[in-house]
Order: sequence, then structure tokens, then C-alpha cells
Amino acid sequence: MSAPPTYDQATAHPSQPGFDGKAYGYNQPAPAAYGYNQGQYSYDQEPQINPSSAPANSHSEEMGVAVAGFNPSSFSDKAVRRGFIKKVYLILTAQVLVTVAFICFFIFVIPVKNWVRTDGLWFYICAYCTFLITYFVLVCCPSVRRKSPGNFICLIVFTIAFSYMAGTISSFHDTKIVLLAMGITAAVCISISIFAIQTKIDFTLCSGLLFVLVMVLFFFGWACMISYYAWGHGAILNAVYAGLGALVFALFLIYDTQMIMGGRKIELSPEEYIYGALQLYIDVVYIFLFLLSLMGKSN
Repeated sequence: MSAPPTYDQATAHPSQPGFDGKAYGYNQPAPAAYGYNQGQYSYDQEPQINPSSAPANSHSEEMGVAVAGFNPSSFSDKAVRRGFIKKVYLILTAQVLVTVAFICFFIFVIPVKNWVRTDGLWFYICAYCTFLITYFVLVCCPSVRRKSPGNFICLIVFTIAFSYMAGTISSFHDTKIVLLAMGITAAVCISISIFAIQTKIDFTLCSGLLFVLVMVLFFFGWACMISYYAWGHGAILNAVYAGLGALVFALFLIYDTQMIMGGRKIELSPEEYIYGALQLYIDVVYIFLFLLSLMGKSN
């Protein structure tokens, strides 16, 4: 057993000669429980904390976003979507106005109306072929419909051709019936568009159903045509066909409207404003033509 330290040894500074740290264990390792000699801490520097290992203050971050009320990424997406919707409906409005102008010109100008009825068959066939070609080019060639000014040129040619077809068909009906069909079409399209925007039902999931309805409409149309030319009657079948056609394209209008508005299972890219306007325009004009066929007998 060693003797206790003297007074000089006990009061000596560590840097002074004669200091014996062994008496108090200064040169002894620190307890392993504190990990001082395990490389975790040192006496000369403060403990270092790894930022990646520190728990994130997610609550404060969430509160910061909630207080600010601004999410840059979502705001950017919403701004792009609003600009896309605005562009689509401006193009659609221009197309509808052109079609209405053609229809009014063909039903109110009597010489043009008579000429279309008697000698306008070949012009109608040319317009129909132009309509099909430009439609398939715009739908099947993304490089065309996304590149300006070629996309606008094709869309203008398509709109003029389809407007000529609608004007020619309208010239064979009574003027009052045509105007009434135009008014009902406007009311139907506006109400359907509002319903498509407000409803929680996702109609973009019904593409298979729409395809089946189109096939039924297509073959039913052939049946009506064969019945008319074979037996000379088909007024009831024509009314059923017109009602079915208006219903099918009303569903297509809901489908296309939800794709343009976004937030559904299927939505259009902001680059597809030409395609969106094209589809809405076809839906509106076909609803008008089917309602016109349903409401009035052609001359």
C-alpha cells in the first residue's frame, strides 16, 4: 500500500515538476462507459454532429409551408395548366366562330344555298377528303401538331373543310331548325363542360366503353343506310341513330374536357393544345349535326 501524497505533491500544478498524476489517476484511462478513449469525443474539441444523422424537423418545415401558403412547384404546374386551358379554349372559340359563319352564310344567302344543293357535291367530297387527311395528320403525327406554324396551318385547313361540310349539311335543312339546333348545341355543350369540371367521376377511365359505343354507332349507321336504300324507309332508325350519336359525342365531350382540365387518370400534356382544341371542336360540331338530324327532316 503506497503512502499518501505530500502537501507539495497534492498542490502542484500539472505543468510543475514534482506533480504525480498517478496519485489521483490523471494518467488512468477514463471509464469505458463514457467512451472518451473510443474516438467519440476529445478534450480539446467540441463534439461534432453529422447533419445527415440528425433528425429532420419535419414539423417545422410543414408549418413553414402552411404559413407561407406557397409551394413553388405546385404553383408552377397550376400556372402552366391554366395557360394551357386558356390556349385550348381560345383556339376552340375561333374554330366554332368560323363554323358558325360558314353555316350562316350557307343558310341565309339563297344563291349559295341553291348552288350547294344542286352543284356542290364534288366540293363536299373534296372537303370530306381534306377533313380526313388533315385529321389523321394532326392526330397521328405528334411532330406536326407540336411544331408551329405547321400545326396552325393544318388546323386552319381542317377547320375550313369541316365548316364547309357542316354548312353544306345545314343548307338542306330548314333555317329555323338549324338555328334551334345551334342554340340547343350551345346549351348542351356548356352544361356538359360544367358537369365534367365539377364531377368527381373520372370519365377518362371509360375509354374502353367509348370505343364500344363508337363501334355500335358505326355499324348501326351502316344498318340504317342499307335499310333506307333497300326498303325506302328508315325514319325511326334515323332518329335512333341521331340520338345515339349525340349521346356518344356528349360522352366524348366529357372525356376530352377532363383530359384538358387535368387532375384525372389521363390528362394531356401542356404541349398538346392543338390536339385538345381539335377533339373538343369535333365533339361540338358532331353534337350539332346529330341534333340537326334528329330535329328536322332534310329536304
